Amino acid sequence: MRRIFAVGLLAALALTACGGADTDPGTAGQADSTDRTYDVSGVKKVDDIAALLPQAVKDKGTLTVGASTDYAPAEFRADDLKTAIGYDVDLSKALGNVLGLKAEVVDGEFASLLPGIGTKYDIGISSFTITPERTASYNMVSYITVGSSYAVKSGNPEGFNPDEVCGTSIAVQTGTFQDEELAGFSKKCTNDGKEKIDILQYGRQSDATTNVVGGKAVAFYADSTVASYAAALTSGQMEVVGGIRDAAPQGIVVKQDDAAMTEAIQKAMQHLMDDGTWGKILDAWGIEADAALKTAELNPQG
Repeated sequence: MRRIFAVGLLAALALTACGGADTDPGTAGQADSTDRTYDVSGVKKVDDIAALLPQAVKDKGTLTVGASTDYAPAEFRADDLKTAIGYDVDLSKALGNVLGLKAEVVDGEFASLLPGIGTKYDIGISSFTITPERTASYNMVSYITVGSSYAVKSGNPEGFNPDEVCGTSIAVQTGTFQDEELAGFSKKCTNDGKEKIDILQYGRQSDATTNVVGGKAVAFYADSTVASYAAALTSGQMEVVGGIRDAAPQGIVVKQDDAAMTEAIQKAMQHLMDDGTWGKILDAWGIEADAALKTAELNPQG
């Protein structure tokens, strides 16, 4: 049996220490496992798609993927606190296989990832919600639909109401879609003559989670998959309130003027959708099937 996360352990490891990294793919998705890695070693190179890559990337032999690895179950770290795991990590490896490259997931704070696309990173896969502001500066290939959720201490001792957030302390990861939403919610509060939201911004989602458990914030606001997974990992210490709100597509980020890389990534993603690999990855991590998109669209709007 996997260990149970106590309050002290959660505060110390902040959801970055997860179950063993040797999970057998055949048992991936079981309730007692926090590492549900899907084995993508069977995904083979597709020559026609790999041929689309920029020559510099072909010569390098690696696909460098930027990710903030503290956002379970999408991208986080295994027991060694170094190895990146999660469904986005499995996807990165599968994309690399299709392209004939070895995927290397490189950790960075979320807010720092986009400026590094095309220089430090070939692409970014880190739960990036597709927004007009982002597609104005980057290409984004859609692959999943995820909503937003609030998570609170189990039992909701502060009586947090997701529909009445004015005057409440809410933790959030800096630079995320939810960070932007909270700013808008807070502005509406003050426009309506109510108290602003006390938005506690953190560079890491793990810090946001820890500060809810520790009582500094009443709730955190994050992707619905992240909130649900945090509740599961804390063994009853946290719960999701208000359900899933405002589902929206997320995208793989590519440098805007890199047409070759964009086409290669879009076609590789479509290949993984068509052959069922993407659905199997999400199933292994316990993500609902309807979250998986069936078409890898470039910069979808609305």
